[in-house]
Amino acid sequence: MINAELSALIGDVLGLGVIVFKDGREVYSYFGGRRHLAPDKPMTRRTLLRAASLSKMFTVFAIMQLIEHGKLNLGDDVSNHLGFELRNPNFPDVPITFEMLADHTSSLRDGLIYSLPPHCKLEEFFTADGNHFAKTEPGKYFHYCNLNYGVLGTVIERISGERFDLYQQEHILKPLGISGGYVVSNFDAETFARLGTLYQPDGHGGWVATIDDYETPPPKNFIRVQNPYAPAAYGSFDVGNYVIGTNATIFSPAGGLRLSLEDLAKALQLLMNRGKPLISQESFDAMITPHWTFDGTNGYTFGGVMENYGLGTYQIGGTSKGRLCKDCAVDLIGHSGEAFGMISGLYFVPNTQSGAAFMINGATLAAGKFSACYLLEEGVMNPVCKYIFGSG
Repeated sequence: MINAELSALIGDVLGLGVIVFKDGREVYSYFGGRRHLAPDKPMTRRTLLRAASLSKMFTVFAIMQLIEHGKLNLGDDVSNHLGFELRNPNFPDVPITFEMLADHTSSLRDGLIYSLPPHCKLEEFFTADGNHFAKTEPGKYFHYCNLNYGVLGTVIERISGERFDLYQQEHILKPLGISGGYVVSNFDAETFARLGTLYQPDGHGGWVATIDDYETPPPKNFIRVQNPYAPAAYGSFDVGNYVIGTNATIFSPAGGLRLSLEDLAKALQLLMNRGKPLISQESFDAMITPHWTFDGTNGYTFGGVMENYGLGTYQIGGTSKGRLCKDCAVDLIGHSGEAFGMISGLYFVPNTQSGAAFMINGATLAAGKFSACYLLEEGVMNPVCKYIFGSG
C-alpha cells in the first residue's frame, strides 16, 4: 500500500526519495521519478539534491561542537564574536545571542535577499537600512529567519578560523561518512555526477530549473549565490580569495547543503543515537528541547506548523496542527525544508530508534488537507506513519 501511495505522487512531482528506519534498522525505501529532465537520470538513494532548511541542523551541530570546546556559550552576545556590533536599532541595549539566532527569536528578518556576494561583508545587511530588523524585542518573538543562520555561519568561521564549507566538511560531514557539501564546484567527479537539478512546475505542465542546472562542472571554487525570493539575483563568484569570517551567507548555512537520501539516513542515525558521534548527549538534548514555545501571541507559526523551536530542530505533536499523519498520532522531532522546488524532511520518533527522511523535487506548495503542512508532506509522511510507525 505504501508503494502505491507514494507512486501516485510521481507526475505531480518530478522526483521523490524516502528512507525509513524502525527499531534501529532501515526497513523501507522508495525512489521514483527523476533528478533531472534527462530520461537517463533517475532519482536514486545516492542522488544529491540541495536539501533546503535541513541544513540548519548541520549548522547547529557545528555551534554545539564549538560550545563543547569552550569557544562560546549560547547566551553570549554574538557581537563579541562577529567583529562588529549587531543590535536591533529599535532595541539598541538588548544583546542578540547565539540562542536567539538559533531559535529564531533574534528579531532579524530576511527581506527578499539574505545571501550576499563574497566581496560584500555581513554587516552590510544591517548598516544600509533597517529592513532586516523587526520592531519586536530580541528574545521575545519567534519569526523564522534564514539570515540568522548566515550570521551563525560567519561566527563559526571567525571562531574556528576555517571557511564554513570546509569546517562542515571536516568536522561534520566527514565523520558521518556524508559525501555531499556546500560548494558544488569542489565536488569530485563521482559526486558531481550524482548531483540533481531542482525544478519548479512552470504552470503549463512542464518544469523550470531553479538551481544546480549544470551541463558541465563549474570552475573550482566558484559558487552561485541565489536567494529563493529573488532567484535571479547576483550570479556566480570565485570564492578562492574569500576572506574567512566576513560573509558566510555565500555558503547558505540556512539551506545550501547538498545531500543524498543515503547521506540523510546517516544523519537520521545520528538523531536516533542522540548526537553520537558528533556531539554529546547534553548538546543534543539542548538542540531538541524547545527554547521557544508558542503562547498564542509570541510568534508566527506558519498556521501551526512550528509551535515550538529548539536549536535547528522543532517538535511535532501527533495531534497538533503540524502533524504529518491523520490516521494515527505520531510525535516527531526534526526539521523540514522548502526552497527552489524542493520539499524535504528529516524526523525521528522521540525515545525510539525510528525515523524517516525524504526529499521531493519539483514540488508545488498546495496546502494540506488535514494539517497546516504542505499537501506533499502529508502525501509522503502519512503513509510512512500509518504503515510503519503506527503498526506493531
